[in-house]
Amino acid sequence: MPFEYRAEIVELLRAPSHAYFGRSKDGPADVPTELPDSVEIVAHKGIRGDRFFGVKAHTEAAVSFLALEAWDAVGEVLGVDVPDPAVARRNVVVRGLELDPLRGLEFELDSGDGWIRFRGGRPAHPCAWMDRMVVDGARKALIGRGGLRVEPLSDGILRVGPLSVRSPVELDASRAALSIRRAQPI
Repeated sequence: MPFEYRAEIVELLRAPSHAYFGRSKDGPADVPTELPDSVEIVAHKGIRGDRFFGVKAHTEAAVSFLALEAWDAVGEVLGVDVPDPAVARRNVVVRGLELDPLRGLEFELDSGDGWIRFRGGRPAHPCAWMDRMVVDGARKALIGRGGLRVEPLSDGILRVGPLSVRSPVELDASRAALSIRRAQPI
């Protein structure tokens, strides 16, 4: 791949079951959420131990990414301090990586244990739960900033810390916080 970048994984999330379902006024389910230092990626299945692992309906969107810059931009737009990005329940929170240009493309990540290949999929749209878990207006502020769902194409380990990125297209980390709205299909 012609372009290589440096970024950072700031947080990893693995949740064996869903916390946000039903009506948000009833509150989230009391389920364990893990913030491990590393996760095992399994090709075409996702993160071992996560709620989407091996679920056929989610194989092309088994792992979700969120740019920390986008999360922080929500706080700036709304004039509030946003909570830990784990509230968004994205699996991989990165800093310094523009995600939207990776839609529909294969790219590779290495956090120290070897390259893992992914295919960028659809945007990770925010749900109404964000208004309850962050602040009123958070869902709207996250539209176009909710992250990217991807399919892992190879096995490997992702770790919190420095991240090397190989991309077939140019990426611009300064655009990671922008709200990108365009037609869904790629």
